[in-house]
Amino acid sequence: MRITLALALAAALTLSGCATIVNDPNIPLAFTFSDGSAGQCNFRNKRGAWSTPIPATGVLIRRSDDALVYDCKTADGRTANGSIRSEVEGEKMAASIIFWDLGITDAITDKHRTYQGNVVIPVTPRASAAN
Repeated sequence: MRITLALALAAALTLSGCATIVNDPNIPLAFTFSDGSAGQCNFRNKRGAWSTPIPATGVLIRRSDDALVYDCKTADGRTANGSIRSEVEGEKMAASIIFWDLGITDAITDKHRTYQGNVVIPVTPRASAAN
């Protein structure tokens, strides 16, 4: 009985879905402007800073528990500033808390955090030509 219980507990610990074990530190994101225009964006959070042309897919951004701040400029000079909220991958955090280390490692590495995958950055409409 004790051996069966010990084996079941060992299996649960080994196979648990701790985000630190199963998640990469970086998450791929796709960015576009709301009007489909091209431009350049700078992104930052407490884990790093990145710059990329827009539109872009597969931009690897480091997971963090703070918002991903962006400062963008379209090819025709319009600016867009804002942030993207960081979210918790609840099922992985729950598994970490229950089976592994009470979520301490995930809290340190932020690997249980994520940003929405497809980001549409709002920009003001182009000024129409005077008639």
